[in-house]
Amino acid sequence: MTQSIHARQGLPDEMQILLRDYPREVWPDHPNFARSIQNWMGAHAMFRQLGDITTADTEAFLQKAMDPERYASRLGHYGNLLVRNLHGHHTWEDRDYFPELMAADDRFEAGLAMLETDHEVLDQTLDDFTRTANRFLKLSELDPKQAYEEASHLRDQTEAIGRFLARHLTDEEELVVPILLHHKMRG
Repeated sequence: MTQSIHARQGLPDEMQILLRDYPREVWPDHPNFARSIQNWMGAHAMFRQLGDITTADTEAFLQKAMDPERYASRLGHYGNLLVRNLHGHHTWEDRDYFPELMAADDRFEAGLAMLETDHEVLDQTLDDFTRTANRFLKLSELDPKQAYEEASHLRDQTEAIGRFLARHLTDEEELVVPILLHHKMRG
């Protein structure tokens, strides 16, 4: 059984079989590093960036370096982009992408199951964030003092999302890209 996303320090050794042959530093120059792989990794970069924006904005608001109206507007915009795009992306991975990878190389069943379990944790994490963000947005109109207190919970949640994305996306890339390169997929 694999470790939970919160306990992992990296991709488990048994899941690094192809990563040893295809380390991250060789990917960009590999002949099988197709545009579709680059686009998929670009989506991951966007998720990291959206997570960073929501965390930085929340911290700026709590430090009183961003006015409440601007923060509420940016939280609604960037928070919505983060949640919607992450849900859509990992739903597509679970339904289409991961089954395709399993069909290509069943040695990675445990790794792909680990990623799908991560997605379940992500769903709950994003649901918690959405509830807290919506509560903040309502309170910002009704009770600014309570809204400010709610923002401290948002900071904790945005930081948790950032930690989750850092671990999960790195593990996902280091499991998936070597499979794609080895089997000449998505070219």
